[in-house]
Amino acid sequence: MKNSNPNSARVRRAVTRGLVTVTAVASVAAVAAPQAAIAAPPAAPAAAAGIGTTDTQRVDAAAVVRLDPSPDVLLLSDHDFIHALWQKARDGGETFDAVRQAAEAAMSSESADDHVQFIVTGIHEAYAVDKQREKDEADAARAARLAKSQALIAVGIPNSPDLLDLSDDNFIRAVMRHEAAGPEVRAAAATALAGEPAAWQEFITNGAREAHQRDVANELKELEEKDRAEAERRREIAARTNAAALFRITPSEAMLALSDDNFIRELLRVAPADAKSSELYAAAQRAVLSPGPAVWKQFIHTGAEEAYKKDDEARRKQIAEANRRLALQIQAAAEKTGVQPNLVAAAKKALAGTDEDVARFLMEGQHRAKRQSFQPASGKPPGFYVRQSAPDAGEAFIAPLSAASKQTDREDGTWIVVPALNGQPGCWSFESARKLGHYLTHKDLRVRMAASDNSTQFRKDATWCAKKGLSGSGTSFESAGQPGRFLREYYGDLYVANKSAKNRFDVEKDFAQDASWKIVTPLAR
Repeated sequence: MKNSNPNSARVRRAVTRGLVTVTAVASVAAVAAPQAAIAAPPAAPAAAAGIGTTDTQRVDAAAVVRLDPSPDVLLLSDHDFIHALWQKARDGGETFDAVRQAAEAAMSSESADDHVQFIVTGIHEAYAVDKQREKDEADAARAARLAKSQALIAVGIPNSPDLLDLSDDNFIRAVMRHEAAGPEVRAAAATALAGEPAAWQEFITNGAREAHQRDVANELKELEEKDRAEAERRREIAARTNAAALFRITPSEAMLALSDDNFIRELLRVAPADAKSSELYAAAQRAVLSPGPAVWKQFIHTGAEEAYKKDDEARRKQIAEANRRLALQIQAAAEKTGVQPNLVAAAKKALAGTDEDVARFLMEGQHRAKRQSFQPASGKPPGFYVRQSAPDAGEAFIAPLSAASKQTDREDGTWIVVPALNGQPGCWSFESARKLGHYLTHKDLRVRMAASDNSTQFRKDATWCAKKGLSGSGTSFESAGQPGRFLREYYGDLYVANKSAKNRFDVEKDFAQDASWKIVTPLAR
């Protein structure tokens, strides 16, 4: 029995028409050779048309995404071969982000030269970007762990794997609770925890150490009134302990007792190998080569700190620049599609913001930004969107929705724009934001949402090719599974229609208007 939901099929048929969804164009032709009259060895499969690359070039490209291409895959057209590479890159996740983006850009092009260029050089260039970003991220993760070690040493907390493995916020809580943390350290930790993750990282990198220095200064100020000499001795020990912490060294009593120049030499001698390419290490070398005792003291008290902050700023800048390059690539690729305005807007907003905004976009925002909603290009009826209904077996239709609608209804009217499941250039598939793995497709010319069975026919039927709006505005979507038929709204329901055919929903009246759609901000972000 049909439910009484106002968006159900029975009720919505009384609603005025309006909205066009997605379409696609795609077909693959196969030619079978006539069988010989006498038995003969099976012929090798014929190569597809549109091949401008060699087997060697293809094998080299496939190796990038760890694809072991079968003979059938090597016989695909260049475009279809790129689709196979894209699928493998997509399955590889963040490791192949730049490769996936470059493959999507190549697939969206109808130029054979662009397809060849991607296979021969483009995929390797994109992979170099992925590898550099992977290295930068690994360096950043390692630097974050080392910063925790430096903070512990500076505050006087013994290093332990358990502490270093904590998340940033829990690490700060552990520091705040430790008996070695003074009032300034505890106050700085509480302030950091009340802020964003960027504030946590700043506390670990610099805040804990600087707060401990304030604690030491406060203690020495009180001590100085009673014993100036002891206060000065402790001030020197604190400065040396802090400088050693920047090298991730816990100084021994003997090391702390060395003269200034020999203390710096010992820092250089026992410094970790990875520190030897840093500005901190170079500054220590310059200081120890100076004949002036004032230079040695200045390095221990302030110079080491200044050099360390230069290293930290250089690391942050390098990561930020790599992130911005990738975000720009994502924006440029999305702009070419014409069907991902939300992704374009999200990338632009992130790039106009802080480095943290860009990093957040790359980590999570870009995937959610691929969501879109669809409305009739005519704007009539106003407030109507393409949605699906689980109680109606996934049937798609247009219905009134808004920001005030239930979350589940808004998700039913939101679609994730992904490259065409059948790999056709200029075409797209629309995955349900409510039920991942389910796509806008059609059966018996009725448009509906259904789970992918990964069959060739499903991939074609769930592929929609974007065309200039038949009404002169918006976008029209041609079905790849039914070339010549477009996503059309007819009395509230959605069909793949052809105005020259004989079905009731193929009627020519208002066809162009009913088959033109506007791609809008997603109802469910």
